[in-house]
Amino acid sequence: MKSMTVSEKSEAQKSTKDLALDFGRAWEYAPSPEATDHVKIEKRYELFIGGKWVAPKSGKYFPTVSPSTEETLAEVAEANAEDVDLAVRAARRAYDGVWSRMRPEERGKYIFRIARAIQEKARELAIVETLDGGKPIKESRDVDIPLAAAHFFYHAGWADKLDYAFHGRKARPLGVAGQVIPWNFPLLMAAWKLAPALACGNTVVLKPAETTPLSALFLARIIEECELPEGVVNIVTGAGATGAAVVDHPGIDKIAFTGSTAVGKRIQAALAGSHKRLTLELGGKAANIVFADAPIDQAIEGIVNGIYFNQGHVCCAGSRLLVEESVHDVVVRKLADRIKTLRLGDPLDKNTDIGAINSKMQLDKIRELVASGEKEGAQLYQSTCPIPQKGYFFPPTFFTGASQSSRIAREEIFGPVLTVMTFRTPDEAIEKANNTMYGLSAGIWTDKGAKIFHMATRLKAGVIWGNTFNKFDPTSPFGGYKESGFGREGGRQGLSAYVELDG
Repeated sequence: MKSMTVSEKSEAQKSTKDLALDFGRAWEYAPSPEATDHVKIEKRYELFIGGKWVAPKSGKYFPTVSPSTEETLAEVAEANAEDVDLAVRAARRAYDGVWSRMRPEERGKYIFRIARAIQEKARELAIVETLDGGKPIKESRDVDIPLAAAHFFYHAGWADKLDYAFHGRKARPLGVAGQVIPWNFPLLMAAWKLAPALACGNTVVLKPAETTPLSALFLARIIEECELPEGVVNIVTGAGATGAAVVDHPGIDKIAFTGSTAVGKRIQAALAGSHKRLTLELGGKAANIVFADAPIDQAIEGIVNGIYFNQGHVCCAGSRLLVEESVHDVVVRKLADRIKTLRLGDPLDKNTDIGAINSKMQLDKIRELVASGEKEGAQLYQSTCPIPQKGYFFPPTFFTGASQSSRIAREEIFGPVLTVMTFRTPDEAIEKANNTMYGLSAGIWTDKGAKIFHMATRLKAGVIWGNTFNKFDPTSPFGGYKESGFGREGGRQGLSAYVELDG
């Protein structure tokens, strides 16, 4: 066999390298942006009060900005206390005059109609959700909008069956519900709040987050088109002062709040001693526990789904990863390889895995906490993916070598940042998982069902997933313990927050 010369070897190696590069290019995705020309966003939005669009008494408007482009999408009315008072009065008239007196099956028909309309307008709603919030279109399209419709469908079915939900006890509506929702799941959070309240016979004043108001305003259009009686649902937009006006209004019978623990504590203190019912769904610092006998590749995908695909914008995000010591190096290596493949960029591109951070303020907080992790001596792993010049973006990141006392292991980051720690025994995993002020969710990865059940009974978390993460269903109650709040949303248990029980 003839031996190759040095020049021939060089040419062969060059050809092999070119072939590898060509193979790599073959797996690059061409841009696939979702068309937006069929979605009409108005230049200005008013308040939705008493079934009508009304200008704010304050005369003030604020911009809502797309976090992926930093461009203003629309101007939105800023409601003050007077506007909130008008909304509460409209809700009270609708409750006393129409909604509480309506036959439950008729209420169910209206809720069912809203669910169908959400399905029919799913593509439009997904685009608005992505433009205003920054999450990838495939997340909005495949998760948020279908789940929002599912919650309305599910609760439409409960409207005429409430007497069967509480084992012979008679259920009565509370009256007017004030609801304040966050920016991470704008439409889905609105559905979580509105659907059970309406099914139980209450009327509503809803305040969406100031950074993501458009989904709620598009939902108001749907409610208008579905001819829901005037005043049954009222939507007031604004910032913290607007939310405080809803919480403090004496005409409100029940407050439902989803947001930060700090704000939740202030609301609880403000309502102490009042007649108002309260449910809180607050922060989280979920532990995702991976045992050595777990299906590691499946666990890696669950970890990615739990913290990166949603930019970490989930209160139940698995932002603490507890890995059995014997498989720590394998998990870290596979996770480092996996985050290199994640595509960050235009959230309207159907190939994008990681979209934009919701606001500059949130991005600054993520950067500050990541810097603190490095300062405290943890080892940083970060994707080298290119960052768009405009917009608020942060690459998928994780730390190893962090201590339990590190800020990145204790504080809610609300970004695509994960802290990896180890354990040797199930007891140590339980101790570390529960060593937090939060108690919203947790995940367990193992091939032994008995181990999942054993761990689940000892974890102080309201929602626990086994060999999966971030799976939601309207029939399943969601909520936390400790400083993650109290009360449940979804399922039969979620109905109890909106009724008074006799007997």
